[in-house]
Amino acid sequence: MDSTQTFQVFNRGPSPGARLVFFAVLSLLLMFVDARFRYLEAARSALSVLVSPIQHLATLPGTLWHKSGDFLVAQSRLLEANEVLHRQHERDSAQLVQSQSLLQENKQLRNLMAMQQRNQFSVQFAEIVYAEIDVFKRKVLINKGGSTHIQAGQVVMDDKGIVGQVTRIYPWLSEVTLITEKNHAVPVQVLRSGLRSIAFGAGNTSQLSLRYMPVSADIQKGDVLVTSGIDGLYPPGIPVAVVEKIERDPAYPFASIVCSPLGGVDKHRHLLVLSALPALPERTQATPVVTPSGKAGGN
Repeated sequence: MDSTQTFQVFNRGPSPGARLVFFAVLSLLLMFVDARFRYLEAARSALSVLVSPIQHLATLPGTLWHKSGDFLVAQSRLLEANEVLHRQHERDSAQLVQSQSLLQENKQLRNLMAMQQRNQFSVQFAEIVYAEIDVFKRKVLINKGGSTHIQAGQVVMDDKGIVGQVTRIYPWLSEVTLITEKNHAVPVQVLRSGLRSIAFGAGNTSQLSLRYMPVSADIQKGDVLVTSGIDGLYPPGIPVAVVEKIERDPAYPFASIVCSPLGGVDKHRHLLVLSALPALPERTQATPVVTPSGKAGGN
């Protein structure tokens, strides 16, 4: 049997056109029966259960691709939002610090205004424009000078207490030596007991010392020191410092007393320059006394 005869044996049966018509009619019949009587519902459900894993496997790469893309997009958006929030936080923090600084400055200015109204002498408002960077010098420059009738020796203070004294005059500026300048002396008085002493600068902005105070002196930690006014430069009753530390050693005649200044240029920027105090009367000279012998003598 040759190949042509073999092909004719296996090619027996309906023609392809007849087969197409048959299966088309069968499909339509099955569709009609299913739509009319729902006979194939169980078969379709079972088939869907069997096909469902294959469908999931077929769609898994696409699903993973879309989810990874969404994740990357969401991550990028979160990073951008986080950066925006971080910059906003920095701006808000800077504005908050600035607002707090302005509130503190306004509070100090109100205190200075109140002090100006309470004082019996005239004052001028001043602002610090420069501070010495030398750690051994405790001086600042303020924006008032000879053009505003500032004079050497005038007292400078803030809303807490004495800050220093004008020591040099320029046309539009003045140099102020702080009370914390080394060996700068301010006559003071203990507010509680009335005990008088002299506060000396220690060379830093946070310390004063009371020298030559006897071990038995009536002074305690926490006592407030005010100006005594006996020098004719500092008006009496202005706060100067508070006693922080007292060391009494019976082996030494004097106590070691450390104080903290109440005012200070490291705390505020605005100051008050007090008007010059009236000049003290000149010291009277001793009048020579003539003795009966005709010789002059002194009292």
